[in-house]
Amino acid sequence: MKTGTQLFPIIGIFAAVFFQSLETAVAAGASAPAVPKEIKAYDIDFNWGPGGPNGFAKPGLWADADPAKHVAWYKEMGANVIQTFCVSCNGYAWYKNGVVPEQPGLKHDFLLETVRLAHQEGMLVLGYFCAGSNTKWGREHPDLSYGFPSAPHIPYTDEYLAYLDSAIRDAVGKTGIDGFMIDWLRMPTTRASNGGHWLVCEKKLYLQLMNESFPVEDKLPDAKMTEYGRLAVDRCWQTIRRAAKETNPNCIVWLTCCDVDDPHIANSRALRETDWLLNEAGDLKRTADAKKMIGPQTRLITCLANWNGQDPMQIVPAAQAEGIGIYGFTKPGADSLIPLDALLSRPVRELKGDEKNIAVLARAFHGVSLDSTRTPDGRFIGPEK
Repeated sequence: MKTGTQLFPIIGIFAAVFFQSLETAVAAGASAPAVPKEIKAYDIDFNWGPGGPNGFAKPGLWADADPAKHVAWYKEMGANVIQTFCVSCNGYAWYKNGVVPEQPGLKHDFLLETVRLAHQEGMLVLGYFCAGSNTKWGREHPDLSYGFPSAPHIPYTDEYLAYLDSAIRDAVGKTGIDGFMIDWLRMPTTRASNGGHWLVCEKKLYLQLMNESFPVEDKLPDAKMTEYGRLAVDRCWQTIRRAAKETNPNCIVWLTCCDVDDPHIANSRALRETDWLLNEAGDLKRTADAKKMIGPQTRLITCLANWNGQDPMQIVPAAQAEGIGIYGFTKPGADSLIPLDALLSRPVRELKGDEKNIAVLARAFHGVSLDSTRTPDGRFIGPEK
């Protein structure tokens, strides 16, 4: 079976960049805060917003986001981990002068400045890459992508993995991030957009990984589909982890899964090797399942977000009791941030959706009662008797 050992014939081109990046990353890591005992992470999610062709934010939306205001927001939230972006799903980067073009009109060197300011406040910063979806890649490589919807659409071909490898090495080496989240490490769910037919590039990938010719689409047995999917996901994972650790051995690779029981990822090398694992579904069952599949070094984290519909009053206490990290995310507000005053001064029972999630997480992050409210002078007080 082919292993893809000749995956990067152009690696010599990146040799000089690699050594320079390693020096930069080590220097940045020397002043980075220690990894916290309790992970309290949040994300103002630049992926989603109006103007894009597919539900993802149009390139340049929130390009004027102010790193200082964002770091101050996360500090007020009580987070010790900021999850923000190297490259968001529209395919553009959140730092300047990288191998991936920056968000059009990017006012600040956002990621670099966020890292600098957050480290001064004792917070870690983890970036983000989406392995399965990238609007820019899909538009520019129609022969290597099932269109560019806001769903997994990219087969993990040699060409795409070479792009992902160089993008990760560049971001880790240049920005000083403490690590990054990798999202949608999944097989394409969008072959239907191609009439159910596989792209020529993916048929070649099937041959490359399975060492057998691709059968007719409707005659591909489920077992073969699962075997191929696991091999493709595993090869992509190895590319991601190698790029991160060779650039900065201390880089935290944070895998997020919406379903840890998916047959393409369950009991995989990725779950065993990842530094942090997020059960994005947030439910207690998948969190329990994940515990059985992770490595001894893996930090497990649960999630609160509008899409997963979890009750924060149940999920947060359960995570705290078991020493599991807590994370949440939401779409940006009009000025790329979410006002916190109203959410912290009102009782949690009056809130719904992401507002309730944020309010509960902030209280948990600050180590106060989930039933408390914040006074105008910034103190949290318990509920009135």
